[in-house]
Amino acid sequence: MSVLAVILLLAVLIFVHELGHFLAARLQGIYANRFSLGFGPIVWKYQGTQTEYALRALPLGGFVGFPDDDPDSNIPPNDPNLLKNRPVLDRAIVISAGVIANLLFAYLVLVAQMGLVGMPSIQYNPGVLIPKVMPQDVAAQAGVQDGDVVLAIDGKPVPFTQRETSTLEISTEATTALRNAIESHPNQPLNLLIRRQNDQVNLTVTPKEAEGKGRIGIQLQPNIQPQPDGKLTYYKRTSTVLQLFSWAADEFQQNVVRTVQGFGQLLSNFSTTAEQVAGPVAIVATGARIAQSDASSLFNFASLISINLAIINILPLPALDGGQLAFLLVEGVRGKPLPNRIQEGVMQTGLVLLLGLGVFLIIRDTVNLIPQ
Repeated sequence: MSVLAVILLLAVLIFVHELGHFLAARLQGIYANRFSLGFGPIVWKYQGTQTEYALRALPLGGFVGFPDDDPDSNIPPNDPNLLKNRPVLDRAIVISAGVIANLLFAYLVLVAQMGLVGMPSIQYNPGVLIPKVMPQDVAAQAGVQDGDVVLAIDGKPVPFTQRETSTLEISTEATTALRNAIESHPNQPLNLLIRRQNDQVNLTVTPKEAEGKGRIGIQLQPNIQPQPDGKLTYYKRTSTVLQLFSWAADEFQQNVVRTVQGFGQLLSNFSTTAEQVAGPVAIVATGARIAQSDASSLFNFASLISINLAIINILPLPALDGGQLAFLLVEGVRGKPLPNRIQEGVMQTGLVLLLGLGVFLIIRDTVNLIPQ
């Protein structure tokens, strides 16, 4: 059921995106003769007065069709309500409306979460958690073990926040302090005060120099206080509508910022981060795990995926909304559109590459789910 719920959620996000395009056209009086969810063979369809509504076999996207280049259309080619005959601004509104719809939906999902469930929050314990230590690491050789919590560095307590924060506003004070101390002391011993279960242990670690910085080969995590039920977050409620929308706005802003930063890191370090790109299968699998562990977290998951869908579509790449907006920008600068053969060639090439990437991600993520 959790997998079906996530697939349904993705279908809703695609529907919202295409509905944005569709409404932006119809509200301006622009003809739209097709509204389809999915690609491939038609499973179900309904013919309205102007538009054919359809569900298709492959639920990996959708599209809104316009009769501009439809050979079966009986609309005169010079009709002012054809999309191609509208001013650049009108067309830009239609093309960008899907992105706007996804961003608006992401915010409204967070409003619903704040109203129905509350804001997911975190409380912290002192120190920095070391979740896993590999035998070959410098830290392991110095005696650091899985689950140790670093409380102090050379006699100075590790700073930590004593306030509640949202799950997206995870405090990095403690991890940043410890990371800076390690990186600034290559080949110099550091004394760490560690809590190990109910005991305190003093260990000396000498960071190994790498590219001018100290390294001990471990991951650092905030020391989050678990709740009595074993979960790491709880939900606090608000009794005022104003605070509800304010909380949702803060969470939405952080979601957008983190998503944009993630894309920036992907583009700037593509060779090392490309493996982290998730396809539809991996997204469904992740969502299913979230649904099983804490269904309330699906609100934030839906918001994140909707924002990701918006940002991906606004990228200036062929076959995406951003690519079409790029063509409009060129048209606005030139005073006339690029020749159709150039636009069609670029869009078809982009579509083939996009479909190829989608197939690759589906196969890779499916293989990764198979137990080795």
